[in-house]
Amino acid sequence: MKKFLSLLMGTIMAAFAMTGCQEQGAASISTDGSTSMQEVINILGEAYVENNKDVKFTYNPTGSGAGITAVKEGRCDIGLSSRSLKDEEKAEGLEETVLAYDGIAIIVHPENPVSNLTVEQIAKIYKGEITNWKDVGGEDKEIVSIGREAGSGTRDGFESITGTKDSCKYRQELTSTGDVITTVSQNANAIGYASVSAIKDTVKLVSVDNVSPSEATIKDGSYKVQRPFMLITMKDKKLSETAQSFLDYITSSEVSKLISSAGVVPAN
Repeated sequence: MKKFLSLLMGTIMAAFAMTGCQEQGAASISTDGSTSMQEVINILGEAYVENNKDVKFTYNPTGSGAGITAVKEGRCDIGLSSRSLKDEEKAEGLEETVLAYDGIAIIVHPENPVSNLTVEQIAKIYKGEITNWKDVGGEDKEIVSIGREAGSGTRDGFESITGTKDSCKYRQELTSTGDVITTVSQNANAIGYASVSAIKDTVKLVSVDNVSPSEATIKDGSYKVQRPFMLITMKDKKLSETAQSFLDYITSSEVSKLISSAGVVPAN
C-alpha cells in the first residue's frame, strides 16, 4: 500500500511539474543574436513586460550568425540579426522581418584629427592599402584597424557596403560592439566600426562622404554605411501565443518612439 501511495504521489508531482513548465514556457519570450541590437531589443522587451507582468523576457547577445542558428535549431523564439538573411538561410525555412535601420558608425580615438573619410578611403584602410593616418589628413602614425569577428552582422554589413568582403586585414577581430568601442577608445591610432545606437562619448564619430550618421540621414539614405535590424523566425513554425504577441507589438507603429529612443530608425 505504501509503495502504491508513493508511486501515486510521484505521478501527481510529475504532472504538476510538467504543467508548471508548460505554463512558464507559454509566458516567456526568448531572443538571441545581434549584440548591436541589445539596446533596442531590451527597451522593447522592458516595455512589453511592463504591460504583461506575468511574462518573462530574455535576450542572449551571441551575434547575428549564432542567433540565426538558434532559431533554426529551436533554441529561441525570435532571432536578432543585423544583416539580411542569405539565400541559403531562406531556403532552410527562415524568414526575416525588418524592425529598424541602423547606421554603422566609423569611429576613431577622440584625439584623432581626422573627421571625415570617403567610402573609398575606408575600404583602402581596411584592405591595407592605406596604412598611415597622414595619407587621409591625419598625423604620421600607423593605422590600427579594428573589426568584428566572422559571423557578425555588423561586419557583414560593413564589408558589403564598403566592398571589402573577404579582403579586410584586421589588427584585431572582436566579439562584440562594446569591445570594439572600448578598444578604439584606448588606442589613439585605431579605427573601428560599430552600431550608431551603441556609440558613447569615449570615441569620435567620423563623417562618411561629409555626411554624419543621424536618424534623418539614415532615413533618407544619405548616410551610406547603414544596415537593417532583422527579426528572424521559422516560416512554417508557429510561435507561442506570447511570442507572437510580442512580435506583433514590436513591429507595430505603436513602438516607433521607443525604437527611435534607442538611436535607430523604425521600419514602421
